[in-house]
Amino acid sequence: MDINKAAYRDEAHELLSQLEISLLELEERPDDPELIGRIFRSMHTIKGSGSMFGFEGVAEFTHELETVFELIRNGKIHVSKELINVSLLARDQILLMIDSDNDLELLGTSASKKIIEDIWDLVPRDIREEGSGETEFFEHETDLQSKDVFDEHVYWIRFRPNPDLFYFGTNPILLLDEIKTLGECAVIADTRNIPPIRAINPEKCYTGWEIFLKTTCSVNIIREIFLFVEGDGIVDIRRIPHEPDSKNLSEIEPMKELIESLKILSDESLARFIEAPSSFPELFKAEESKKRAVIDAMDTTEAPVVEEPEPYEQHPVETRPFSLKDDFTATSSIRVASDKLDALLNLVGELVTVQARLNQVQSTKNDPEITSIAEEVERLTSELRENTMNIRMLPIGTIFNKFKRLVRDLSRELNKEVSLITEGSDTELDKTVIEKLNDPLIHIIRNSMDHGIESVNTRKALGKPQKGVIKLSASHSGTSVLIRIADDGAGVDPEAVRSKAVKNGFINETDVLTDKEIVRIIFAPGFSTVNKISDVSGRGVGMDVVKRSIEGLRGVVDISSEKGKGTTITLQLPLTLAIIEGLLVRIGEGFFVIPVSAVEECVELNEADADRARRRCMIDLRGDIIPFLDLRAMFNISGRAPSIEPVVIAEAYGDKLGFGVDHVIGHHQTVLKSLGAVYKDIKGVSGATILGDGTVALILDVPQLVKTVSNEYSSLSQAERSY
Repeated sequence: MDINKAAYRDEAHELLSQLEISLLELEERPDDPELIGRIFRSMHTIKGSGSMFGFEGVAEFTHELETVFELIRNGKIHVSKELINVSLLARDQILLMIDSDNDLELLGTSASKKIIEDIWDLVPRDIREEGSGETEFFEHETDLQSKDVFDEHVYWIRFRPNPDLFYFGTNPILLLDEIKTLGECAVIADTRNIPPIRAINPEKCYTGWEIFLKTTCSVNIIREIFLFVEGDGIVDIRRIPHEPDSKNLSEIEPMKELIESLKILSDESLARFIEAPSSFPELFKAEESKKRAVIDAMDTTEAPVVEEPEPYEQHPVETRPFSLKDDFTATSSIRVASDKLDALLNLVGELVTVQARLNQVQSTKNDPEITSIAEEVERLTSELRENTMNIRMLPIGTIFNKFKRLVRDLSRELNKEVSLITEGSDTELDKTVIEKLNDPLIHIIRNSMDHGIESVNTRKALGKPQKGVIKLSASHSGTSVLIRIADDGAGVDPEAVRSKAVKNGFINETDVLTDKEIVRIIFAPGFSTVNKISDVSGRGVGMDVVKRSIEGLRGVVDISSEKGKGTTITLQLPLTLAIIEGLLVRIGEGFFVIPVSAVEECVELNEADADRARRRCMIDLRGDIIPFLDLRAMFNISGRAPSIEPVVIAEAYGDKLGFGVDHVIGHHQTVLKSLGAVYKDIKGVSGATILGDGTVALILDVPQLVKTVSNEYSSLSQAERSY
């Protein structure tokens, strides 16, 4: 049961995420029946599964919410902003109950009771008192019945299961047998959708059922039987009155057409059915008795003459093997614990290292057999690595959708009108990166809402649309993912930032900085342009957290802003944190890896130009002066540089930096290894990797090096730059 409860919690978390998204969409499209149906099904599944696995409090609480949405589904009440507000609070309360050890205890709290009272206060009194009154001929039942036993009624149940029903391990006959225990029952199989025998897939369900049930049970009891198949097929339950209203005779046509097409009743019985629809079970039983009597009366003493059938002419039939992709879609995914995926990726990383060692051995042995084995291992390792990485990839929309609720709630808190637009939600990123993106994105969006988007009155005065817009987008860029958060608010005022930075000692008044460099000061620890601290922002920790978090993911944060028009913050992130594509270089006896995503190009300097670059700490790249970093000096490596020195040009934050090396070895699949706690504060190095011969190569932190060198370069005077 503990395993089942854990599985239910996982499923419920997904359903509640979907529920939140659907409720926010329903606020924009309150008359969308598909959205209402999706919300109702999510609640229904949470309630039914919760009751099965011992979450009685969750089931009872969700039942109240589900009942109100049944009224919405039936058109008795309409969606309002207040209803969405209370429904979102109810969703949050369900989440608390699911994660708690005692959901029944939370059910009895004042918070739960108030939510239930508030949501029922939105239902007009006359509808609450009306209950499940029958106002139309084939009216769908609601869950408003306060008891489970009624006078005897006849129900027409149309059951059309999902064709993939058998894949879920569900036996429809067991459902029908359970229905028969509720009362007098007539079950008719609808076989009209069964294809010709050659086209039949024996693992699919083509049959539907029409069920006519006379019972004293309520519709809720009937629905419980179909609890786990209702969302994946059609389960339509309608109550049939004893006598049809003369004004509504036309509504009997669906049943009449069904009975005629399936040849269920004779003409005489059909006429009686039209007069009294609820008499169908008795009429059906009588018809079946007549058919049985005819069969029993047949004389079977003489063997019938059977004509010899004509020879069967066989035709070639095009066949294909059973495909999981085509025919088993419903169960083509399974849940796997994230720690198992992490362990798998670690093993793949070790395999990549061993494969590199094998390649190095075969290059020295020059043995054709070893070479063949090494090439095959390399191919298999590469495919295994790619597949393992793909398994860990998740669409970034899994976190994008969470921010719609954040924007909605902050809009109410700040009394602003803001809409969130998302693009590229299907862009995939490593799950580890996605998990660590939540906090940085929250800080950015909160700052955009508080500092960027103006109030409604201010936007009107500026001639802007009343509702502000925050656009959250993602796209692939080589081996990286770019995430942009753009708003159409006030933008960043460079003069205000500079004034505040000088006042608080972040820069000197004589410092010469470009507007872009000034705007970047907002990422400094403790910096804020706001004079008044609010519940949303203003403490100077938000953007600093963003910068440190993104750099901790080996990413880069960039900002561009135009006063009065808005701000765009761009996050450049690696696809994965485990294995990267790198450029392997050598300096003396040491090896270094530069991430390929940061490499722009490689150039060569002759001995004179290289000496000049080392003295000036800059090089002339086709007329552009860029900083130059001598890695030999930085890592205190002895020896002389080669006469022709390769320089790797890398880019980060929009700035370029040249690395002087001895030799560019080439592309290398790099398995990242931590340097340990002792070396965690080493600047310019993000980790290490093990080469094929067991040698350790350091992985350069290009963004950190670019930032450090660019700051030093910016502090130089114009005379020093031109020296």
